[in-house]
Amino acid sequence: MKVRIGFGFGVRTKLNDSGFGEVVDALEALRFDSLWLSERIGGDAPDPLVAMAFAAGRTTKLKFGMSVMVLPGRNPVVLAKELATLDRISNGRLLPAFGLGVADPHEQQAFGVERGDRAKLFNEAITVLRGCWAEGSFTHHGEHFHYDDLRVLPKPRQHHVDIWLGGIAPSELRRVGRLADGWLPSFVTPDDAARGREVIEATLAEHGRSIDADHYGALIPYSLGPVPEAVLAGLAQRRPDLEDPSVLIPRGWDELMSTIDRFVAVGTSKFVILPIVEPASPTEWVAHLEQAAPIVLARQT
Repeated sequence: MKVRIGFGFGVRTKLNDSGFGEVVDALEALRFDSLWLSERIGGDAPDPLVAMAFAAGRTTKLKFGMSVMVLPGRNPVVLAKELATLDRISNGRLLPAFGLGVADPHEQQAFGVERGDRAKLFNEAITVLRGCWAEGSFTHHGEHFHYDDLRVLPKPRQHHVDIWLGGIAPSELRRVGRLADGWLPSFVTPDDAARGREVIEATLAEHGRSIDADHYGALIPYSLGPVPEAVLAGLAQRRPDLEDPSVLIPRGWDELMSTIDRFVAVGTSKFVILPIVEPASPTEWVAHLEQAAPIVLARQT
């Protein structure tokens, strides 16, 4: 099992100007596996597609993905061409991860999809993406999308583009088992990961599918100092099932590494770590990464 560790930028990141390039350069130079970008229309975080393209042009080895890109509300054919192009010009370094979008009226308005319609649109859009990336042309007639003998070029550099999905609700876990090539949940415990994997593998068996053993991951927020009360309140809302939701945020490098080890013990090997309180400037970001690299990359294989 290959352990891989990447860095994520949250929905509130301020890295949306020239300083973004400095941080991307540091991630490449320090040999982190990947860069992951969040999406929020009403937040400062840069658009993931644009930021990934920018990062691809500055690097040769760093992989990049979305954590996650909202799929309902997008034209899946146009998106398929955009992502295939990005995969080709980056020599196959794309790691696409998709979601339904947050339950937020502002974001739902921006994407123009009613909350109750998102799941069906999402499922069908995944089918369309795969059809666009397959060799030759494809025909599809579904509830939302209709195409006859459609051909989308160029094809991705990767022979098969792995699609990652997140979520830990039962419906989300079953969707991973039906449609995904990898699982990347966020704000979860190692026990959540173990239980979720059981549901996914049961669903995989039902549908005659499989997911590579090293395609089970986790996004882990961490903090080197106090966690803001607003963050803790948000966690309590997000995970009311946990008696103490603060356990989702390791404090300090030692606790972060211990948490990663516990995830590895239950078969998780793909990690995106994300500082819950981000460094205040590109210079501080680079210093933070330089401090993190010798600690966290010791686990990377």
